[in-house]
Amino acid sequence: MALEITKKERESSQNLIRRFSKRVKQSGLLMRARKRKYKQRPKSHQLKNRAALRREEKRKEYETMKKMGTLKKSFRRRR
Repeated sequence: MALEITKKERESSQNLIRRFSKRVKQSGLLMRARKRKYKQRPKSHQLKNRAALRREEKRKEYETMKKMGTLKKSFRRRR
């Protein structure tokens, strides 16, 4: 998707640049380019499962410690 801006009669170069940058922002080209710059590979199914199991384990551990009243400082949420 190419943007084409032509200089109007008696238009300064700064106004031309301003109009161009405004058009680029409105078109969303810049945002798409920035998203593509840091593209991440999708996580594998096995990796997703491991992460979910780890979260569940930590949640259970937190709940038991909360019931026992022995929460460590590392488990407490900061506000």
